[in-house]
Amino acid sequence: MVMDKLKDFLRLESASGILLLIAALLAMMVENSAAKNLYDALLGTQVEIRVGDFEIVKPLLLWINDGLMAIFFFLIGLEIKRELLAGELSDPSRVVLPVIAAAGGMAVPAAIYAFINWGDPVAMKGWAIPSATDIAFALGVLALLGSRIPQTLKLFLMTLAIIDDLGAIIIIAVFYTSELSLSSLLVAATAIVFLFILNRRGVLGLVPYILIGLVLWAAVLKSGVHATLAGVVTAFFIPFRKEPGETETQLEKLEHDLHPSVAYGILPLFAFANAGIPFEGITLGSLLHPVPLGISAGLFIGNQLGVFGFSWLAIKLGISKLPQDVSWLQLYGVALLCGIGFTMSLFVGSLAFEQGGPDFAVDDRLGILLGSMVSGILGYVVLRFFSSDNRSTPETG
Repeated sequence: MVMDKLKDFLRLESASGILLLIAALLAMMVENSAAKNLYDALLGTQVEIRVGDFEIVKPLLLWINDGLMAIFFFLIGLEIKRELLAGELSDPSRVVLPVIAAAGGMAVPAAIYAFINWGDPVAMKGWAIPSATDIAFALGVLALLGSRIPQTLKLFLMTLAIIDDLGAIIIIAVFYTSELSLSSLLVAATAIVFLFILNRRGVLGLVPYILIGLVLWAAVLKSGVHATLAGVVTAFFIPFRKEPGETETQLEKLEHDLHPSVAYGILPLFAFANAGIPFEGITLGSLLHPVPLGISAGLFIGNQLGVFGFSWLAIKLGISKLPQDVSWLQLYGVALLCGIGFTMSLFVGSLAFEQGGPDFAVDDRLGILLGSMVSGILGYVVLRFFSSDNRSTPETG
């Protein structure tokens, strides 16, 4: 049963990775064609919701980044809660190595970026951009390798990526929050109290949770805290209990219902809206600018050093063990794949350089695309050609 769910998940993530790539390429083609003005005008179209004196007015791009991506974060929250209660994160012995690897995969890339951009206060806002792993792309690459990759390695990458997403959520909440509105925060706190009451009273119907979640999203949006965090908070209150006669909990049913829409709709749309880079005037010097250089070096070099280095240290110190049927070269190949930071890196970049001007917005996307592409290609090469016959047992590491 567990393996069937894993295979379904991998199929979804693999297909999503392909769609993400197509959407990103399409965005770059449109941005560098005669349709550029139409593309920019579409994303800049003002969309307004008004109820009495309450209004939300944002360009379409921000409705995608603040609104639709809240659903993506809601799904991440559901996955994290399920994993904590009944999945890989519920078993401390299995989660030690991915936690340590994820810590290295966040800390070292950020340190490399900060080293390269030290002294520029605007550029330093992007320190967290290379600390994110795109699970859809990474699992998509693994899917291309088929049976060459043991399931334990896929589970390791999935668990690491979920922990990485949790780390990204914390970073966004702590470091990318603007001036706070106390009245909006009060409304948000009241909504959370109602969600808590629903959960504690055993309410299984999802409609009340969703309606209060919408109120929470609007309040958080107005509060100065990034609105996508409302999705995560709401997810943590969705009941992990079954209705009479059902085989899945309410949380699992909602997760399965949402996953295709997010994988095949929201994430490709986000990629299309955020990956459009004008190539005119881009030179080698553009790639060596501190911002794209810091991001690409953080993604490519930082994840090798962080994920693989921290994992090696944990195993050698006896804190954890190498996953069963996984070789050191396979672990290194996965560390390379963790340098694919596309979706979450683009999202953090949109927050970091929201006020940084168009040049920084282009710079960060250049670095993300370059670092992710090199990481993905070399990760595939290592796993495809150099790692298949180099297995070790979990006892010997």
